[in-house]
Amino acid sequence: MRNEVFRQVGTPTPGGIVCVVDHASNAVPADIALGIPEHLLHEHIALDIGTEAIAELLARSHAIPAHIAAVSRLVCDLNREEGAPGLVPDSSDGHFIPGNVGASREERLNRFHRPYHTALEQWLAAAEPALILSLHSFTPRLETSDAARPWHVGVLYNQDERAARIAIPLLEAEGLNVGDNLPYSGRDLNYTMNRHAEGHGRNYLGIELRQDLVQNAEDHARWAALLAKIAQRVASSLA
Repeated sequence: MRNEVFRQVGTPTPGGIVCVVDHASNAVPADIALGIPEHLLHEHIALDIGTEAIAELLARSHAIPAHIAAVSRLVCDLNREEGAPGLVPDSSDGHFIPGNVGASREERLNRFHRPYHTALEQWLAAAEPALILSLHSFTPRLETSDAARPWHVGVLYNQDERAARIAIPLLEAEGLNVGDNLPYSGRDLNYTMNRHAEGHGRNYLGIELRQDLVQNAEDHARWAALLAKIAQRVASSLA
């Protein structure tokens, strides 16, 4: 299934694993002018770099179907509450987004946010997954901060940290520097999983990959294989 807001790759099976990718795309509809330089659409402010390719591989090569966002977070941030200030951002990491100033929040909600989450809700209800893999990526350094972000991968969670407690040592055993609710806390930014996982008692594993480690096809394949292995082990442990 595909439309301007999301696409779904692969067919879930009850008791399996699925992947959800809220910030996979940098697409901006033709009738929306953000007023920013083209190069910014290829930076972290517009999308979670590398996640779309990894989700595609998870779906096509590792039997982990994916629900993938098809619109840039600069148009509508699908991982934010409806009332969150950053849902339609007028700035991001120090970059002004003039086209969003005065934009109708309700129009963006009705066109992008609500259809995305309604479709995801229906997809998950039909899928009955044993585990949701929530996939994001993060920039090694924010332009508005001097703080280093040394972690190779972060594991995020809000109240339900069962999957995280299993996954963190498994990832560390792979020689990775793992952030425990870092580079930011899932207790602050976790809307999609709060709504569709924690709100329904579904197991989920929130993953953040550092973007300089997901730059090419070889990186994507390596991470897809590793995440599939980790997710399978987490799902088995939670069964």
